Amino acid sequence: MTAPRSPAAEAAPKVSATPASLSLIAELTERYGPVLFHQSGGCCDGSSPMCYPRSGFIVGDHDVLLGEIGGAPVYIGAEQYEVWRHTQLVIDVVPGRGGMFSLDNGTERRFLTRSRVVATAGLCGIGAR
Repeated sequence: MTAPRSPAAEAAPKVSATPASLSLIAELTERYGPVLFHQSGGCCDGSSPMCYPRSGFIVGDHDVLLGEIGGAPVYIGAEQYEVWRHTQLVIDVVPGRGGMFSLDNGTERRFLTRSRVVATAGLCGIGAR
């Protein structure tokens, strides 16, 4: 007999990554050291996930940690999180140029956020940082 699974254990992750994304994260980590992502708010870089060296980015008081992909934490601003709270973000890679300050710039590939709606019962608890 197995123990019942908790709702948190069955919850869909708030962020996931495609194999292509994980490969580019590994490449950038090897080149620049540990990295993190911040989901852009749509001002200058659309709604692209921006990849930065961990040592060069200060996480804000109102940023929300969504989870980790490829060992890289993924943050989003609290205000934007409220809009996207019922979605799962999937970080993918497509041909193109990354955001001006994102580490994927110059690789001829760029990170792209795809999203899908997740039932409220499937959401995992995350908190602001």
